[in-house]
Amino acid sequence: MSDAISETSDTAPVQPTAEQTNLLIASNKVDGTKVATRDGDSLGSVYSFMINKRTGAATYAVLRLGGFLGMGKSYYPLPFDLLAYDSATDRYVVTIDRRLLEGGPSWANNAPEFNQAYADRVSNYYGVAPVDLSLN
Repeated sequence: MSDAISETSDTAPVQPTAEQTNLLIASNKVDGTKVATRDGDSLGSVYSFMINKRTGAATYAVLRLGGFLGMGKSYYPLPFDLLAYDSATDRYVVTIDRRLLEGGPSWANNAPEFNQAYADRVSNYYGVAPVDLSLN
C-alpha cells in the first residue's frame, strides 16, 4: 500500500485529506468562504485565490458578489493584502470601502487573462504595489 492512497477491496481509493486549523485553510475549501464589509454587512463569498507559483502565497482573492439563483454574479479580483480574516465570524473582511471594490476591475461571464497587464490594472486601481508575474 502507498502512503498517499490506501485501498480496500470493497471501496475506491481513499484520498488523504489535510485538516484545517485555526490559521490554515485547504485550498479546495476556499470557494464559498463568506466575505463581509468592514461594517459587518454580508458582501459575497470567495470564488478563488490566485496563488503565486514561485512563493506559494495568495496574491489575489477573487470575490463573487451579487446574483440570484446563480445568475447576475460578478467576480472581483482583490489584492490579498486588502482582506483581513475575522476568526470570530470565520469570514474574510474587505478592508476598503465597498463602493471602491464595486467600482474596481471585474467580470461577469468571461474571465480575463490574468497576465501582467491585468495584474497592473488591478494594483493601480487599488493603489497597491504591483506584483511581478514573470516566472523568472
